[in-house]
Amino acid sequence: MIESLLVANRGEIARRVIRTAKRLGIRAIAVYSEADADLPFVTEADEAVLIGPPNPAQSYRNVEAILAAAKSTGAQAIHPGYGFLSENAEFARTVEASGLIWVGPGADAISAMGDKINARNLMAAAGVPVAPGTTDPAADLDAAVTAAAEIGYPVMVKAAAGGGGMGMGVAVDEAALRTEYDKVRAFAGRMFGDGSVLIERYFPRVRHVEVQILGLADGRVVALGERECSVQRRNQKLVEESPSPAVSPQLRARLLAAAVRAGEAVGYRNAGTVECLLDPTSGDFFFLEMNTRLQVEHPVTEYVYGIDLVEEQLRVASGLAPTFDPEALAPSGHAIEMRINAEDPKRFLPGPGVIRTWVEPTGEGVRVDSGYTGGNTVTPFYDSLLAKLIVTGETRAEVLERAEAAVAAFQIEGPKNNVPFFAELLGNEEFRSGAYDTGIVSRMR
Repeated sequence: MIESLLVANRGEIARRVIRTAKRLGIRAIAVYSEADADLPFVTEADEAVLIGPPNPAQSYRNVEAILAAAKSTGAQAIHPGYGFLSENAEFARTVEASGLIWVGPGADAISAMGDKINARNLMAAAGVPVAPGTTDPAADLDAAVTAAAEIGYPVMVKAAAGGGGMGMGVAVDEAALRTEYDKVRAFAGRMFGDGSVLIERYFPRVRHVEVQILGLADGRVVALGERECSVQRRNQKLVEESPSPAVSPQLRARLLAAAVRAGEAVGYRNAGTVECLLDPTSGDFFFLEMNTRLQVEHPVTEYVYGIDLVEEQLRVASGLAPTFDPEALAPSGHAIEMRINAEDPKRFLPGPGVIRTWVEPTGEGVRVDSGYTGGNTVTPFYDSLLAKLIVTGETRAEVLERAEAAVAAFQIEGPKNNVPFFAELLGNEEFRSGAYDTGIVSRMR
């Protein structure tokens, strides 16, 4: 097993990885920016290294500073968490070229799945269903217009190198396409350094369902069930649950088999997620993208399958067998995760500030993965995620009841936060019925 691990991230995910590392007897090393010096993950690590000012480009995306910290502390491996450099193939290559262990999929898999057009084509060749769309980038506006006419409106205009719900726009006709194409192309160039755009069929009423996969050290790829991720604002997730209320045993078998084929097509190792769009009426699903990293929402899978995904990541990276029998995976129970963000619960606009009060809920079936505590300052430099409230139980009905109590008990004063939104959602009949889709938040607003 790896003996020392540097976590190249911050906040709740750094704290989460550090917790498992320390439980396994692995020396846990944190890196932090000047803005994060007082956060819990820094003090909970066995060792912590300041790597730069608040600007992520000068700290959490600063490859030289991170590698220097690894060298100075004698780290054996690097875990990238999610976001920042986690899906940067060049960083993965640099880490391994430096003689360190990369706790994640290989750089080739990251590269293959990082470009949405290439990923779509690979998946189609592997027999994974893909939505109608372009097989090459739309080189210019005329090409985009021609492609959209062939696919049929409405269409999604997407940054080929995008991710996390960013770099996307919907066009219901040619006039809208002309606007969205230029907008997405410019955004993609600024954010991802690649202005390539693809055109894909847009489904107004769909569910967003994803499958957790794990590529084992022996070369096998296993699927650890699905997660429902349809509660979203601006194409970014707010709530995830497992299992999905929309997925029957027959559909689950098809989804999991497709996800395994997706992983096998790129020789996948370590944790990853195959994201799909699901038409709840027909039961048809289409490959959306693959996230070549640990997901924010991994705790719901951990509960349903009774495993620690971070431990499994470390075991794969160490060349060890998993803690579970891949031939006897048996899900049990239900879990829901709510992303507690520092944002206005109505318009979802960021609201940083000093946390004056922080009281986490407790009780049976309640877990909180937090990045902050009372007295900390939420700065505008990073993602607004404060914590993840995970509620578990034997049935969805039991989980909903526990979730209502947990949300009512979560007290945060200081920065704006979206806890009131979850109280509203948990009382919403569409959500409670389980028959919701990606438009639920817009309908609530």
